[in-house]
Formats: sequence, C-alpha cells, structure tokens
Amino acid sequence: MEVTALQQVEKLALKKHKVFKQSRLRYIARSALASMFIGFGVIVAFKTGSFFYGEHSPLTYPMAAITFGAAIILISYGGGDLFTGNTFYYTYAALRKRLEWKTVLKLWLYTYIGNIVGAAFFAFIIFTTGLFSESSVNEFLLSVVDKKMNLPVMELFFRALLCNWLVCLAFFVPMSMKGDGAKMFAMILFVFCFFISGYEHSIANMCTFAIALVLHHPGTISMGGVFHNLIPVTLGNIIGGAVLMGFMYYYVNKPYLDELDAQPSQSEVDNHE
Repeated sequence: MEVTALQQVEKLALKKHKVFKQSRLRYIARSALASMFIGFGVIVAFKTGSFFYGEHSPLTYPMAAITFGAAIILISYGGGDLFTGNTFYYTYAALRKRLEWKTVLKLWLYTYIGNIVGAAFFAFIIFTTGLFSESSVNEFLLSVVDKKMNLPVMELFFRALLCNWLVCLAFFVPMSMKGDGAKMFAMILFVFCFFISGYEHSIANMCTFAIALVLHHPGTISMGGVFHNLIPVTLGNIIGGAVLMGFMYYYVNKPYLDELDAQPSQSEVDNHE
C-alpha cells in the first residue's frame, strides 16, 4: 500500500512548515532556489531542442522533454520548495489535521512568491550570459511561449490539472522505491511524460516566460499573455495536486491510516510498561 509513502509526505509537509515558522525569509529563499532549478531545466531543454528545431526534426520535443528531467533531480536532491508539489503535501497534511487550512493557504502563497522571485532572478542571469541572444537559439523558446500565451483558458486549466497530477506522482512514486538510480529514472520518466504530452506547469511556465520577456521578442509575447496563461494554469495545478493527489490518496487510504493512528506509539508502549 501507499501508506508508508504517505507517512513520508506528512513528515515532509511538517518539516517544510517548521522551516516557515523559523524564518519566512529563509522559506522564500528555498522557494526561489526551486524555481531557479526549474530554470536550469528550461535552459537545457530549449538549448537542446533548438538544435533539432532549426532542422525541423520530429525529435525536437522528445529531446527537450528528456533533458528537462534535470530539473526534478535538482529539486529532489538539491532542496528547495516548489509550489506545485506543495499543493499535494500541504493538502494531505491538512486533511490529516496536522496543519490548519489557513496555514496551508499561507504556505502556498509564500512558496509561489518565492518561485516568482527565483524565476525573475534566474532570467536576469541568463540575459547577462547572452546564451539566447541569437535567433538560431531562441526561436524555439519564443515559439513555444507564443503558443502558450495564446491558448484558450479552459485548455490551459485542464492541461495544468493533468500536469500537476503527473508531476506530484513523479515526487510521490519514488518514495516507495529503494536506490537513487531507480528513483531518478522514475522522476525523469514522469517529467518526460508531462513535457511531451504538452501539459502546463505554472512554475516552469513562469521561468520560461521570464526568460522570453528579457529577450528580443514579438509583440504577441507580453505581460498580458503571462497573466492569461498563469492564472488558469496555477488554478489547474492546485486542483491536480490538492484534489487528485492530496484528497484522493487521503480518501482511498483512510481506513489504513485510521488503523495506523489507533495503534499505540512506541513511546506509549514504553510508558505503559
């Protein structure tokens, strides 16, 4: 059963909350770190994809998708707080009555703010490197951003819902695995699936949009397009993580969780003895 992994989810949520209580600034910094790790994934994905995009190769998206997996490895092993994953962790902890819902909303807000800060800072650094200054390199990135900013709102919402469902699974499923190799393979595979499927990830989009906006870009790429995309995508990500992961896993495992809660802890056993 998933109970062991869910116990890890609960402990992780409480650990993140502890960091938040100790220092909100430090929590924002951790969140900024996560989106900068996403930024590394965005750069390597679009850099790799650009070599194939220029040749009109069908391998453009598959190569970009598989290299984007570097981002989830960096977050999992390098630390940081990502808004999309936290929609699952904190919801589950709240359903388990380990966190209050008002605390969950506050944690989501601070995570999102930190992710924005990290995305903006990373975009500035990339701009100063000149790595995307040539059209042969940035054409692929700008074409993807243009498309994302002009999709219908409902399509964005449901693509985002499916995206975070899959991304949260990419963090959750490896919790039951042994060995870093198996865990990393599973993470990269799940991220490949979300990228190649064309789903929408609010923080990945945030980083990609920030980079596109600091480059020389067409008028179809604008701050209005950023809001047009990020509002429905963020809402879709929340539903995917909170409902399809947090609530669903809590609901289907509730009998086992209640049974586990009813068992006396080791400290209670020792005290009784």
